[in-house]
Amino acid sequence: MRHKCLQKEISTGAHAPLLRRLALDARGTELLEFAMVLPILVMLLIGMLWMGRAVSVYQAIWRAAREGARVALASTCATCGNATNFGAANTAVNAALTAASLDTSSAVISINQIPLDPGDPANYRANGVEVVVTYPVQLNIPFTPENATTITLTSTVTMRQEF
Repeated sequence: MRHKCLQKEISTGAHAPLLRRLALDARGTELLEFAMVLPILVMLLIGMLWMGRAVSVYQAIWRAAREGARVALASTCATCGNATNFGAANTAVNAALTAASLDTSSAVISINQIPLDPGDPANYRANGVEVVVTYPVQLNIPFTPENATTITLTSTVTMRQEF
């Protein structure tokens, strides 16, 4: 009799239903959890890379706008006074964008002279310039609705020259 009990205990585990055995088996759960979390991790990583690229482009267009404003207000001669040099400013912006490996044909550059304020005191006068650089950046973030979305970055720099 003892032999039958031992045989029954051994055979019970062998004839258990397949689903019950799989439900009680913990092998492979880590792999399944990793497979479920992996797309989210990849999306976050790629999103961080593309947002870092957008910040890099924004800093580059800000430097280009600042350089253009500085060049626009730089005097070309001692007797020129408050003349602004828009051509040189445009060239400086394009050179800064090229140095940052950005496509100058995609950039929109606007250079405006800020008029003198007639309310300034007689001994204080300021000439100003405003440089606006707009550049499109395409984001490629998989698994999101923002995949292949183009955002437009704009940087405005205003400088004045006192004389």
